[in-house]
Amino acid sequence: MIVAQGEYVYEIRDQGSPIAVETVRLSADLLSGMRRSSSGNLYEVEARLDAGAIVQSIRLRYVRGPFSRTATYEAAADVLRGTITALGGRNTLEVKLGRFREVDAGLTVFKALLIAHVRARGQNRWTARVAVIDPATLVAKSIKQSLYRVEAEPGKWLFEPAIGERETIVVDEAGRVLTHVTHGGVAAQLLPK
Repeated sequence: MIVAQGEYVYEIRDQGSPIAVETVRLSADLLSGMRRSSSGNLYEVEARLDAGAIVQSIRLRYVRGPFSRTATYEAAADVLRGTITALGGRNTLEVKLGRFREVDAGLTVFKALLIAHVRARGQNRWTARVAVIDPATLVAKSIKQSLYRVEAEPGKWLFEPAIGERETIVVDEAGRVLTHVTHGGVAAQLLPK
């Protein structure tokens, strides 16, 4: 495992006000987590990982009041195939995976896995396509993203999820994300145990 296994709890704040809590459990072959917002919305993820911590399959669920939707995706060859179920309807979706087969399902731990993979390859900068799953719609898209290590500050990375957007991610030696601040000012902070 390229990121320390265990349980992580992140407090998510927007402009200083708490808006959600993320709880994640990471083991050698399984990642499970949930984000519960202060408004009561719930987002759950369970991903099966291979020996290199690459997502092989993933199940997701989003609940907002009486409304819920679920999705399952499987990585096969160079595509991520999935089914989204909501309001009695069922849609299939296929998204091309990037050359490193990265998947980001919206929880902070997925940024830790992305950085760990880049570090394991001995890279300080990286640009490639990522299959990004939107936590509210559960729809996956293939998006070109970039990541750069800040040379003057070990553990600090600049992340560009889209052109013109810049986020800051700080990781420790064990690969855990300590802080993640988005371009919009939303910040995730790892809480001490």
